[in-house]
Amino acid sequence: MTVAPNVPRMAGEKQKSASQQGPRLVKAKKTRKKAEAPPRLVDRILAPYRWLVKWTFRLVLIAVVLAIALAALFGWVNPPTTHTMWSEGRRLAEPVDHTWVPAEQIAPVMFRSAVAAEDANFCLHWGFDVEAIQAAIEAGGARGASTISQQVVKNVYLWQGRSWVRKAMEAGLTPLVEAFWSKRRILEVYLNIAEFDEGVFGVQAAAVHYFGVDARDLSAVQAARLAAVLPSPKTRSASQPSSFVQRRGGSIRAGAETINADGRADCFQG
Repeated sequence: MTVAPNVPRMAGEKQKSASQQGPRLVKAKKTRKKAEAPPRLVDRILAPYRWLVKWTFRLVLIAVVLAIALAALFGWVNPPTTHTMWSEGRRLAEPVDHTWVPAEQIAPVMFRSAVAAEDANFCLHWGFDVEAIQAAIEAGGARGASTISQQVVKNVYLWQGRSWVRKAMEAGLTPLVEAFWSKRRILEVYLNIAEFDEGVFGVQAAAVHYFGVDARDLSAVQAARLAAVLPSPKTRSASQPSSFVQRRGGSIRAGAETINADGRADCFQG
């Protein structure tokens, strides 16, 4: 018997084995890693100070959040005291005379008198009276330009003085107070923390101290005289007015009637 050659069978097996191997794996071509560009000169200079920039940014962010929180808080919570009250109490070595009363227990004419005396455009601005600032600049600083909103910020959150640091903080906080507080609330706080005589703070204590009445019972003349002593409470008296306080009181009373008639009192009228 003749044996058939094995060549075809071996070839078939090889072909079969090749077909069973599946797709060939293609090796990924190695890519050369691009050389990193050298750091710029500015980056090399600032690199040691990155931590300082980072922490400065964080501190500024914390200060902003805290300022917003404080502005929102005292929009509803009455400030327990102020730096001026505290320092005056220490100077006198006795507690100051102060009683807080809500806006509803203050005579409406007192609101109008305070605005007429200190900030006639109170309802028209957002915390800063641009016209008053321009007039103060033209007068060479001989006249003040602080609004009632600015005075509230200074008395509630800050301290007395003319430093640029305090002024900068006041400028930053005033728009926040205007944003979170109503105009009526700003006036309510203002009249409750203003100093009307040595150691006498707030309109309720002042009304009793000078006239023996509650703040809600103040007459137009009494309210105007209280407003007339606000710039210099330690040198002026509402119950024993000098000729200057009498004249200024008359002017304030007329101004209160004017802003009531022309609508400049609408933003805080109850």
